[in-house]
Amino acid sequence: MTNESSKGVLYAAAAYAAWGLFPLFFKLLSQVGAMEVVAHRTVWSLLFVMALLLVKKHFRWMRALLDQPKVLGAFALSALLLATNWLVYVWAVQNDHVLDASLGYFINPLVNVALGFLVLHERPRKLQWLAVGLAAAGVIWLTVQGGRLPWVALSLAFSFGFYGLLRKIAPLGALEGLTVETLVLAPIAIAALAWWSWQGHSALVAADSSTLLLLLLSGPLTAVTLLLFASGARRIPMTTLGLLQYIAPSTQFVLGVWLYREPFQPTRLIGFALIWLALAVYSLESLWASRRPALQAA
Repeated sequence: MTNESSKGVLYAAAAYAAWGLFPLFFKLLSQVGAMEVVAHRTVWSLLFVMALLLVKKHFRWMRALLDQPKVLGAFALSALLLATNWLVYVWAVQNDHVLDASLGYFINPLVNVALGFLVLHERPRKLQWLAVGLAAAGVIWLTVQGGRLPWVALSLAFSFGFYGLLRKIAPLGALEGLTVETLVLAPIAIAALAWWSWQGHSALVAADSSTLLLLLLSGPLTAVTLLLFASGARRIPMTTLGLLQYIAPSTQFVLGVWLYREPFQPTRLIGFALIWLALAVYSLESLWASRRPALQAA
């Protein structure tokens, strides 16, 4: 493994490990509504990335972007998907649905396969289709057992799946893209915070200093993890990145079961097991496909 590849694995693993531990952070903000947390996360993320751009003196791309309304429209849509993902995730953590959140990110890679086929006209291999089918069976089982769709998991999986699709075809890098997305969301976030403050319901006027500090930190934490992920993704193959991404939902699953003691009925284990089997098939098939050219050459 080259030095650049080693750095890539380290950066990506750090990003996924941080995302896996995010429930510990957002549980500390349970006294603040999920919508307000997302509003703060947006505003402070914007200030953080703008500070980075100022340090790097990297603003020229903004002028060129103004002449590309289609690109701006695509990023407005990705901003909406990102805000939806953040809102559902924070709500899930605050309302004892960490297990459902972990399930969403377990399903996400298989949603990516389906979106690649439907939108990008990619040709999934037979075992990849088997993995998608097993995951669908797991979701159906969880729906039947719970009497309702696992909406938290599906919302997270599909919002992040479509977000990843838009970012894949977008012409901007991670820092520039996050800047545009937070710029789009910031006016709404600022207006909401101003309204809640005027009504006397905002953490800005009612919370203690430790809560305000945590809200301020939510921006840099969000931006740094996304930038770590982008730095890692540029240095390592997609197969390696795909295997590393299971760090986050696995960590969340452990936190949900053993730390937060969320109810986990034995019947639900069958649904999770089907999805884990799907991920095993998907991961092993991806590894085999990535190594096949080298084996054939040998």
